Amino acid sequence: MNRRARGTRTVLVALAAATLLAACTRDARPAAPGAAPAPAPSAAAPLPATAPTPQGLLLTADFGADTVTFVDPQRGAVASVAVGRAPYALAVGADGRAWVATAEGVAVVDTRTRVRVARIPYRTATGPVTDGEYRGGGMGIALSPDGARAYVGVNVPGTTGVLEVLDTASREVTAVVPVGRRPFDVDVSRDGTEVYVTGHDSFDVTVVAAGPLSTRRIEVAPYGTEGGLGSWLKPHYTAVRPNDGKLLLPFEGERLAVVDPRTGRAEVEPMTADTHQHGVALTADGRLLVVGTGPVRPGDGKGPSLTVRSPDGTERVVALEGAHEDVAVSRDGRTAYVTGGYTRDGHWNGITVVDLDTGTTRRLPAGTRPLGIAVL
Repeated sequence: MNRRARGTRTVLVALAAATLLAACTRDARPAAPGAAPAPAPSAAAPLPATAPTPQGLLLTADFGADTVTFVDPQRGAVASVAVGRAPYALAVGADGRAWVATAEGVAVVDTRTRVRVARIPYRTATGPVTDGEYRGGGMGIALSPDGARAYVGVNVPGTTGVLEVLDTASREVTAVVPVGRRPFDVDVSRDGTEVYVTGHDSFDVTVVAAGPLSTRRIEVAPYGTEGGLGSWLKPHYTAVRPNDGKLLLPFEGERLAVVDPRTGRAEVEPMTADTHQHGVALTADGRLLVVGTGPVRPGDGKGPSLTVRSPDGTERVVALEGAHEDVAVSRDGRTAYVTGGYTRDGHWNGITVVDLDTGTTRRLPAGTRPLGIAVL
């Protein structure tokens, strides 16, 4: 691809000078002219307030509202719960409770009764409560395998972020750990001994030992760090490969950084989608799903897509209509759910459902600008 093959100095310096902010987003606002239209209203009937939540629904974090939304994967949105300003990501435990990273704190939602049972304020001062991706507050969030701790990456505008550790029983913040800038994603090793915080604006993953909470920084920059805060070519989301614990970070539909968190060494494998990439997920059989958001500049790369990458490196790229952000996979591994919220302009209020066997797609209405997603 010409934009990376010939270097990015001119564009990146211009971006940095113009914004002095991390590229990839703009503040929350209505969809840009020409953005993909929202799907038609769903025929799904709202759930009665007293009815228990059916199994198999989806849950989205509605970045453009103060809610999470329950979505029937066949018919669309059926209920919403207020959680706090600009919810970004969520994690759902085996007990059915969802932990939602908002600008105001971590909200706790009982997904069976659809009630917010708590909102835990951050210990770290993050400035005014606002909207938009550059807002202070929670971004990536994950639970320990035993559900005893929640880990939330907290963005502190203008400086490095922190990882706040929450005791899920007492619902209190028990520790604060410095990490990289704008922690887009938080992941946990399969055995729970390490936490991985992806620092978008610092080109890194911070490895946090879950016991002593000691840290190690691993730079992940297959295109280099030229352009600094103005660079588009930075890490976004990370998947932890279960068979060997290595970290998988896609870049631009061209390069997959495979990072060994023990040594800090990275190998780079080729990718084929030729598109700016954000959310990731792994299926039980080891396929990597990667959301392509479209070109960062008109005519410079291909459109939105979902890459389905097999363990042997072969890829199938499924075209999507309109921008998307994150992805979750059904328990049987046959269906992907891709959120249309997106952290740049051009988002839409729905989910694309992708049949991973056939590559066919259909669109569902969901909450307002859905970003994070989980299968209940």
